[in-house]
Amino acid sequence: MNRFVLVLIACGVLFFGLLFFNKKDDAGAPSVQASTSNHTQGNGPVKLVEYGDFQCPFCGTFYPVLKQVKEKYGDKITFQFRNFPIASSHPNAVAAHRAAEAADKQGKFFEMHDLLYESQTNWSSSTNAAGIFEGYAKQLGLNVEQFKTDAASSVVNDIIQADISAGKDLRVSGTPTFFLDDLKLESPRDNLEYFSEQIDAALKAKNL
Repeated sequence: MNRFVLVLIACGVLFFGLLFFNKKDDAGAPSVQASTSNHTQGNGPVKLVEYGDFQCPFCGTFYPVLKQVKEKYGDKITFQFRNFPIASSHPNAVAAHRAAEAADKQGKFFEMHDLLYESQTNWSSSTNAAGIFEGYAKQLGLNVEQFKTDAASSVVNDIIQADISAGKDLRVSGTPTFFLDDLKLESPRDNLEYFSEQIDAALKAKNL
């Protein structure tokens, strides 16, 4: 009888212990999908995702090519940009991504995205990048005080970090990194012909 009672007690302890740890794991698990950014242009059947760094010179080289791609394919593609600042080699990158996310809070992410790339050489080596970005916010007609508050917020930081985590899960280690319909493009070339070949093949695979 005593042995039976001890077994019941042991089972009870084990059950509640497992329940506790399961709840603890659930509470501590980050909801990456819910908190990553959602910066998209277009609503086409082929999805092109870029993990980019605003201070990365290679991303700056690809920027005008991607504009050509979007102009050529229009509603045949969906373009999505994900934050992947590499602070170890680009000291102003995080501030730039904060600026873009802050602009997004006022509905102007891609306007800031474009301005950051087009003026990359003006701020990439500056010791007052934040001040320059505030000037860009004013240029875009944003509420500058709200922009500054949002840029410094933990909400914006969490979005950027969630994008970085999602990228690392996909083995992104450098920028720019591209995915076409969830398949990583290896050794992409910075010209329209390269992207046209990839997108045309993806459209053909969908019978489009």
